[in-house]
Amino acid sequence: MTNRLLRRHASAIFRAALEAADPAAAVTRYFARRRLSRFRNIYVVGAGKAGASMALAAERALGRRITAGLINVKDGHLARLRRIELNQCGHPVPDARGVAGSERIAAIAQSAGADDLVVCLISGGASALLPLPAEGITLAEKQQVTKLLLACGAPIEHLNAVRKHISRIKGGQLARLAAPAAVESLLLSDVIGDPLDVIGSGPTAPDVSTFAEVAAIFDRYGIRSRVPASVLARIERGVRGEISETPKPGDPIFERVRNTVIGGNRLALDAAARAARALGYRTLVLSSSIQGETREIARMHAAIAREVAEHGHPVKPPACLISGGETTVTIKGAGLGGRNQEFALAAALEIRGLPNVLVFSAGTDGTDGPTDAAGAMADGRTLDRNPNAARYLDDNDSYHYFQPLGDLVITGATNTNVADVRIMLIGSGQ
Repeated sequence: MTNRLLRRHASAIFRAALEAADPAAAVTRYFARRRLSRFRNIYVVGAGKAGASMALAAERALGRRITAGLINVKDGHLARLRRIELNQCGHPVPDARGVAGSERIAAIAQSAGADDLVVCLISGGASALLPLPAEGITLAEKQQVTKLLLACGAPIEHLNAVRKHISRIKGGQLARLAAPAAVESLLLSDVIGDPLDVIGSGPTAPDVSTFAEVAAIFDRYGIRSRVPASVLARIERGVRGEISETPKPGDPIFERVRNTVIGGNRLALDAAARAARALGYRTLVLSSSIQGETREIARMHAAIAREVAEHGHPVKPPACLISGGETTVTIKGAGLGGRNQEFALAAALEIRGLPNVLVFSAGTDGTDGPTDAAGAMADGRTLDRNPNAARYLDDNDSYHYFQPLGDLVITGATNTNVADVRIMLIGSGQ
């Protein structure tokens, strides 16, 4: 099996994962089971990288029943719609367009009455795409907090806990605005374990995080002294009980709220596994819950690939090992890249010299960090083509390592987002 063939197979397996994560199909299936004739008005709001395709499916299912709608989406993630407006915003760092759209979304939700339904479409990226700062906090200050946490490699759970407590819409507060209307939220999950309060920072879900937890997060990453004074003051007032908490489980506002996860990472991994088996690989899904520092996770994956290649354990070649979830990168250099490209670069160092071994890692949303790539791929001969991988890795410059090699994974906007998919192929004939 040549490296060229392994590359083709890995790309085909990844495409199968993307097809299984199609949010439009999931939304269509959901509405086919629901009877909504009792509602006077139906409003559609939401945010996320998959917002365009989810909105398109909602329009096809609900048609003229939609009274008004607005979805905040990442730049370039669009579709042709008639009744629901798409508002392009900045991601991963929120911008003024996101604030303006969030204010309109809040107003739509607040206008709904007891006989109305608010449909909320949430997918990966919704946290950054719903930036409605709490009173006394500016967008620039919220952006500064986001950048600080991203640079520290904070996991999405910590990032969202902070976002909820400096927001007017996250952490169940959109449901509070919509009450007493009925709310049905359709969630495309990019979060490990699909926790309702973490997906998109849970705008319509009870929030279990607290002001005290946010204060502890600042201390954990040593950024308390760098957090804007207005943000720190709000968190400290919340800790003292001077500001109301986000709505918690058991709050009456959730009596008419339904949150439904319509897709996630595991669905994509299962489809990838089926595609790999169809191509003749003995296939093992390692986990859909991989998280941690990217380089360490890459070393672990590479070690498993080496075990398969050299000893036929835990499966014999030809083999396909698949994992999902999202890792984190602690940025120390000045280069360009993302967690998937960094994963492939770190793995390349570990699989050097192994014949017929390919590592492929990509984000299902089609973007990896602030780049136009979804990820990258590497094999046992990658370092022969450029032996300076360690230097690029030290500078967090995986994009510029893989770009001249032609080994970036470029998909464009996929209009879905169910976290990352990592594929390791170990061919026969070692």
